[in-house]
Amino acid sequence: MITMSITYPPGIAPIKPQYIISLQERTPPDDDAAEGSTSHVSLGRPTETDDDGQNAPTQGEKLRMSGAQRKKLAREEKKKRRGQNKGRRFQKVRDELDLCWKVAAGKTCEFGLECRFTHDIKKYLSAKPRDVKFPALSDLSSQPPFVILGDGEARNAANQDTETRSSLDPTTICPVYSETGKCRHGFKCRFLGAHAEAMKDGLPELSLVVDGDKVACAAISTMELNFVDPEVRKELRTRKYPRPVSDAYLKEIQQLSDAKDEETLEPPEETGINPIKSSGADLEASTPRIPTQDVEMSQIDTPDPPMRFTEKKRLYWNGKTYLAPLTTVGNLPFRRLCVSLGADITCGEMGLATSFLAGSKEEWSLVRRHPSERTFGVQLAGNKPATLVPAAEAIARECGPNVDFVDLNCGCPIDLVFKSGSGSALLDAPGKLGKILIGMNRALGEVPVTIKLRTGVKDGRNTAHKLMPRVASEWGVGCMTLHGRTRQQRYQKLADWDYIKECVVAVREKEADSGCEYGHLLPVPPIPIFGGGDVFSSDDYWEKVEYSGVDGVMVARGALIKPWIFTEIKEKKEWDISSRERLEFIRRFAEYGLSHFGTDTAGVNTTRRYLCEALSFQYRYVPIGLLEYLPGKINDRPPAYRGRDELETLLSSPDSRNWVKISEMFLGPAPEAWTFLPKHKSNAYESQG
Repeated sequence: MITMSITYPPGIAPIKPQYIISLQERTPPDDDAAEGSTSHVSLGRPTETDDDGQNAPTQGEKLRMSGAQRKKLAREEKKKRRGQNKGRRFQKVRDELDLCWKVAAGKTCEFGLECRFTHDIKKYLSAKPRDVKFPALSDLSSQPPFVILGDGEARNAANQDTETRSSLDPTTICPVYSETGKCRHGFKCRFLGAHAEAMKDGLPELSLVVDGDKVACAAISTMELNFVDPEVRKELRTRKYPRPVSDAYLKEIQQLSDAKDEETLEPPEETGINPIKSSGADLEASTPRIPTQDVEMSQIDTPDPPMRFTEKKRLYWNGKTYLAPLTTVGNLPFRRLCVSLGADITCGEMGLATSFLAGSKEEWSLVRRHPSERTFGVQLAGNKPATLVPAAEAIARECGPNVDFVDLNCGCPIDLVFKSGSGSALLDAPGKLGKILIGMNRALGEVPVTIKLRTGVKDGRNTAHKLMPRVASEWGVGCMTLHGRTRQQRYQKLADWDYIKECVVAVREKEADSGCEYGHLLPVPPIPIFGGGDVFSSDDYWEKVEYSGVDGVMVARGALIKPWIFTEIKEKKEWDISSRERLEFIRRFAEYGLSHFGTDTAGVNTTRRYLCEALSFQYRYVPIGLLEYLPGKINDRPPAYRGRDELETLLSSPDSRNWVKISEMFLGPAPEAWTFLPKHKSNAYESQG
């Protein structure tokens, strides 16, 4: 027997020879990419269009080119297949004949005949596509067809062409009904057979079924939190929303700024807090100053005194696992999946302070929380106190009891955010940052403020070791997270854990000095410091925690590629997960997505979109059973390979069309009008080898 030996160059995943199809590397995905413009639907068409809207050369035109021209074209095409695509757009897919949602839920529509949706249930059901068969766990297999649809699907298929064909499948499962005992979409549900029963012989004389016991239990255990009333969003949009703490604080810093301009500013201890040079003691002792007026104090709408720093909730996060806030992919269903696999702390997707203040429905949906999220935070991005402080106050008033912390984003490297002065741009504006953090602390009351940073803005100019001690001791932050790269590096280099360790030491030394300086009788517990960057295994996690002295590691890409990383971290071992177990987690994500986005046609296809977004990262996982040695590295690129079974091979496909096929196992066939636009250009093409 001859054993094949392969020497793996750096950056190549060491896959065992028997699983390698071709030594040719896959096109590496660009983790800086945020948008994409390539659809799985257009891939089969003979004519392609490039990013500038120009038709690409046809095969005949390519044959007429010289050798040099073909080589140049190949280089250009290879370049186009890398990096980000721009201009992704996702439209909602609705029923052709759309039933009024109130009528669908068994209610009365106040618009009556003037309603723009149909009220004819019989007509709607006759035109409605047949139910989607949502598989049970027992229906999953690692061998084709991977999901066995069962007898209900066969019966519907057999009756498809008969006049008496029913669109209902009584063997399907409605995730919303199974969890809550009642489906809010009623007759519009694509899993209607699970919670409808015939009142008379034939269709469509149906009634909706409600499980009273489940409804009572669901009110506590499954109902999402932080729903913001539309009237509140209207008040924000029309600038009628009360914000006394923010107004007082912004007026104070304006007065200080005016006084400084006039060179009449008195020392901070006589005039109150200086938002730029304030210390922890200043923060505790300060109160907003309201100009004296010739009216009784009872007539003035004065804000409550600000929360003292020592009165704020302390964050005891040592040893806890933290799922990073992730734009687009870090939605509520994905967070639920990670919580079920061991994540202790979760944070919503980054929201823009200006959009919160504009009453954006989409932005306020980012604060939604599932009861299973034990510690939950909201992340804000902005560029000045005038927007971030009022946004924090609105969040505290509307969602305070159900938000454990508010995180300020000082690490986002995206050009659109950075050039506006938000995200990592705040790293070079410590004066402004101090004003923002102190104002947010006042506005949030007892809710702590946390901050996420990068090491600096430009390569070779790390600044976090100077900034973080001030953030910790002067501006009242409850927790800090440091991503070990500069804004300029993005994901091009490995995270600098040596520098993270240096920053932790600087913060702890400053905390010790501050405790002595202000004469604390009892030591104030040190604030948690989390690191971040390149953690992809249990070994990575605990090695970096021990080496750098951080309290934990915020996991981002590692969780996107393998959500079960939190289980590995807690059990301190690597999980050679099977393809069927991975399929179970995909099913669980689909179930959570339907519960959150809805079980009607629009909700099913929104779930499909975000499931494909999740698969656009999960395909990058290389099963550890295929590796020559462990642990696997997050930046290692695999050659073309096959899995240990057909399902494992399918789950490793970089072709976005295969992700759509996987979604169809749980959500039914994708409508013709529905498209998925992958983030990375390389995923819009078939895998090589």
